Amino acid sequence: MRSLRFAITLACSLCFSASLLAQTQDRAQLEKEFFALRAELAEKIGEKEKQLLAIADDEKEKHKEFLQQPETGLVRLLPREKFDGKLNTRGGGAYFSFTRLKHEYGHSTDIALEQGRFSVGFAGANFGFLRSLSDTPIEELTLNHIDIHYAAEFVTPSKEKDARLQYRLFGKGLLIGEALYRTSLDATLDTTYVLRSIDYGNSDVLVIFRAVKKDTDGSMLLLLKKLKTYEVPKLERTPEPEATNQ
Repeated sequence: MRSLRFAITLACSLCFSASLLAQTQDRAQLEKEFFALRAELAEKIGEKEKQLLAIADDEKEKHKEFLQQPETGLVRLLPREKFDGKLNTRGGGAYFSFTRLKHEYGHSTDIALEQGRFSVGFAGANFGFLRSLSDTPIEELTLNHIDIHYAAEFVTPSKEKDARLQYRLFGKGLLIGEALYRTSLDATLDTTYVLRSIDYGNSDVLVIFRAVKKDTDGSMLLLLKKLKTYEVPKLERTPEPEATNQ
């Protein structure tokens, strides 16, 4: 009788061990398949993301003569409200850096497209401003053009309090003569803009661009030229008030 009970116990134990081994093997295979599928999916998403941000050859050909000039380019911005959080690129392809030539939001980010508006100045004391030059052909604009003068000659403040003051002024809209400078303007097709973007510790650039096309997904093509790169600005932080003992 004892031998029978021992045999039954041993058989059950072996069955349990076999079942446990099978489960372990099944989960190991499941894990392997999961990560393989995830890698495959990420690769496919990355390819589609590149296509979303790409510029068609016919658009490049259309602006070929202008693009042969130095410091020029053609870039697509995706609307942030539609693509942010859905692409691998941080910011959803809505941002662009004219110095790093990257869409990813971060250092030296100079422009964004969101809710039908272009904007500049995104973090801390960083700021900038835009001016619409309406239907002025981008080909006519140079660093010495009268409509570029204010943006070109603007002196970047080095003190944090002054930088934040400029941010507030341009946020409300600063009128210089008849020209309005703001941190955000309507993104209007067939319109030329001048932009100055100041990112402390990273970059300070002056750019002109023209919105040349708007696609069905809300993205816009910008034909651009970088007119000037300034010395990297440094910021003198405003000291925190000393705590007093009560």
